[in-house]
Amino acid sequence: MKHLFHRISFKKKYLPIYGCGLALFLCAFFLLFHSSENELKKSYSEFDTFCEDLFKESITSNTINLHYTLADPSSYGIDDYKVTLGSISKSGHDKSLSELENAKKILSSFSYDDLSTEDKMTYDVLNSYINTELSAGSYYYYDEILRSSTGTQAELPILLAEYTFRNEQDIKDYLDLLSELDTYFKQISSFEREKSKADLFMSDFAAKNILNQCDEFLNSKDNHYLVNTFCSRIDDATFLSDEQKISYKNLNKQIFTEHVLPAYENLKNCMKELEGTGKNDKGLCYLPEGKEYYNYLIHTYTGTSYSVPELEAMVKEQRETDLTAISDLLSKNPTLASASTHYSFDDSDPKKMLDHLRDCISTDFPAPVETTFTVKYVDDALSDYLAPAFYLTAPIDDISQNCIYINPKSNYTKMKLFTTLAHEGYPGHLYQTVMTSTYGIPSIRSILNYPGYTEGWATYVEMLSYHYAELDEDLASILQLNQSAILSLYSTADFGIHYEGWSLKDTQSFFSDYGFTDSSTIQEIYELIVEEPGHYQKYYIGYLEFMHLKEKAKSLLKDEYSDTQFHEAILRMGPAPFPILEKYLPEYLKISSES
Repeated sequence: MKHLFHRISFKKKYLPIYGCGLALFLCAFFLLFHSSENELKKSYSEFDTFCEDLFKESITSNTINLHYTLADPSSYGIDDYKVTLGSISKSGHDKSLSELENAKKILSSFSYDDLSTEDKMTYDVLNSYINTELSAGSYYYYDEILRSSTGTQAELPILLAEYTFRNEQDIKDYLDLLSELDTYFKQISSFEREKSKADLFMSDFAAKNILNQCDEFLNSKDNHYLVNTFCSRIDDATFLSDEQKISYKNLNKQIFTEHVLPAYENLKNCMKELEGTGKNDKGLCYLPEGKEYYNYLIHTYTGTSYSVPELEAMVKEQRETDLTAISDLLSKNPTLASASTHYSFDDSDPKKMLDHLRDCISTDFPAPVETTFTVKYVDDALSDYLAPAFYLTAPIDDISQNCIYINPKSNYTKMKLFTTLAHEGYPGHLYQTVMTSTYGIPSIRSILNYPGYTEGWATYVEMLSYHYAELDEDLASILQLNQSAILSLYSTADFGIHYEGWSLKDTQSFFSDYGFTDSSTIQEIYELIVEEPGHYQKYYIGYLEFMHLKEKAKSLLKDEYSDTQFHEAILRMGPAPFPILEKYLPEYLKISSES
């Protein structure tokens, strides 16, 4: 791809589907607490029980979520569950809204002052989550399940290919999920038809991307990676006899042929049917409630409390600061301009890079706990659409299962692979996930998605990683500042397209002011941002929020400040909206200083 920067870091535990997140989360509230109001005052220990039961009810509502969250469900008292991908329906969405209101009432019944610090933070996170989702109640058809890089049709194959077979039940669950795929995809198609009737269907270029992706998936059916990876996992299943292995391989091929291929074929037909019915090929602000929906996306994606105009100003200010710093470095040492493109760097061994990063971060971060990881490459059938790299989250009860995928079509050279591995591995997603789990974040919080925290953290440490590459310090600084400035361009373009109403011509004019004039590249960027509204903000706004928290920590600790103490506090708090992180930062800095 020719993008200036195109990383959709895929720290995924959940399919982006209705029925696995909000609706089932709410259903758990509804099922667990239906007592009369005079019975609702509870102690903090009952709050802990409430959170544990809520976690169990929520996580069993989607088997993909369950499998990727828990390696051993029985250790959490989960022995009986329905194998399902969830469901998609307007009636289910409407029901979830009423359950949200019920959940809000129940949560408010707990005596907040009696809770421990950790439970108060969990309370605040749950309360924030409920309020944020309630604010989006009327935007059902504004959401999009199908996106080139982050849609269900793109992410599901990877989640299936990495579905670990720890025992025979896992194999049975997997095959049951495959058998449900055609039915589930029909629900997606129904959703897209309803979007079309509401004049909210995707743009033509987005529909073409999904069509091409379905073609790629179907064209490799005679030697499909989902069949091949299944066979490899079955071969490695020492708990099966040879006869069982043969039987399961045959059954998988049958289900793949009868359910998986038809699912993608039907989705392809749906996209052909609806192609051309989209009314808008520009930003969200051109839709009736698009600007309001974009505000919701920004706050849920980033976890910030700032308004869009405030964020636009923050991004512009940071870009100007970075460009001024670059100018100062070049004035001091003009040879850096040439050095920034002609330096040498060994980018041949991802494992070696990750080992180096793991060892060298100990001066600035808490020492990494022992774990393992594998590095894999994206299959050719998905390489045109999936991110340049992504990390698959380890189960919370087995942090040894870590996998980083690299997309070979991303043409990694020099520092690009190193900083990408820092983003995905150490001290990025892998490290953050493992360390936060080790510090003991409550289980219920492990199933709430706060990409502003996770992607903001990974972007923040990616910036630091330039200084772990054993380059000249000024060269490392100018490369890092340049990366920050480029990311800020994407952030501003996202605001411009979806909030200010920029056209393609406006976007080209903006980028040309910074020396980027290739019209086809800018068009590709424009279309990607139109298709993935708010996506880049997870990274850059999250990064700016972490920089703000760092300054807050320095002002609190003064001469006692250390990066290690700050990083430990952030990891102990775990993913949450930034106002909540700032609220609890003093307490967790104190805990970190005592550890």
